[in-house]
Amino acid sequence: MDATTPVAIARPGTGPQPQGHPPLEARRVGVLLLNLGTPDATDFASMWRYLREFLSDRRVIETPRWKWYPILYGIVLNTRPRSSGANYDKIWDRERNESPLRTITRSQAEKLQQAFAGDERILVDWAMRYGNPSTESVMQRMLAQGCDRILAVPLYPQYSASTTATANDQVFSALMKMRNAPAVRTLPPYYDEPAYIEALAHSIERFLGTLDFQPEMVLASYHGLPVSYFQKGDPYYCHCQKTTRLLRERLGWPAERLLTTFQSRFGKEEWLQPYTDKTVERLAGEGVKSMAVITPGFSADCVETLEEIADEVAEVFRHAGGVNFAHIPCLNDTAEGMSVIETVVRRELAGWI
Repeated sequence: MDATTPVAIARPGTGPQPQGHPPLEARRVGVLLLNLGTPDATDFASMWRYLREFLSDRRVIETPRWKWYPILYGIVLNTRPRSSGANYDKIWDRERNESPLRTITRSQAEKLQQAFAGDERILVDWAMRYGNPSTESVMQRMLAQGCDRILAVPLYPQYSASTTATANDQVFSALMKMRNAPAVRTLPPYYDEPAYIEALAHSIERFLGTLDFQPEMVLASYHGLPVSYFQKGDPYYCHCQKTTRLLRERLGWPAERLLTTFQSRFGKEEWLQPYTDKTVERLAGEGVKSMAVITPGFSADCVETLEEIADEVAEVFRHAGGVNFAHIPCLNDTAEGMSVIETVVRRELAGWI
């Protein structure tokens, strides 16, 4: 054999080893569910740490640092931790001492692991982009447990640089610190995935069947995004519109029955419109008495759905003359929600298992 002869090298644990070679541990494929993040507690210090990490992300706030940091450290981080902490406090799980987002994301990972029961090659774990458990710490744990390949699964159906991309950023940032880095794939957005649309439709039909009123309107409320981000090429707005259209077609509803709106504005910049709170106020003023809101862009209920929609927006609607208001829960870890996650994960694992 000369220097130009190719040599087949088996992946550790998958092929024959030379005689006398010490046994190698079988390698595994990791599935890492990634969600936005959550503070560790609702007190000022915990909220300050969480908001500093979140609002220092260049993917989230694209304003130049020299202009943004004086505002962040001089105003925002001196005032917002109290108001945000009060909002989190309304939905905080006292028994577990954690936010619903952490509880649900953990359960999603546990149920996905159960879906792969019997296949020791697959290890499922979960992490947060901001807060704990951090993406880096969980990836290190997965590496230590034998994962030499990891599928990163940002749980955002619609792609945005401020959500999907920044979650992936953390994955690749962690890789940069690893000597023996695993191979990585990232899950594409699944805003038009048939299983996702079907799950949303089924959840709406099932939930509306439990109400003692019939909503005249249903809003599909997505997290907002500055218009400037869309103008720079972010596809998020288009993804949201397509999700709503496909959902409307699946339900067989007319255009005026299911509307797309955007919530959670921050700062003075113009954000994607129509705004959820303004739309609710307008519709109530026009005589709409019964309404429901679904939040298709959130894979798990969190402060933006449980407090902002179910509490604040509901109050806006009733104050403007509305009577009946319902928040349709996210897919969460329901059978429908888990079918979506399992479907897209199994598809992206093709060739690895």
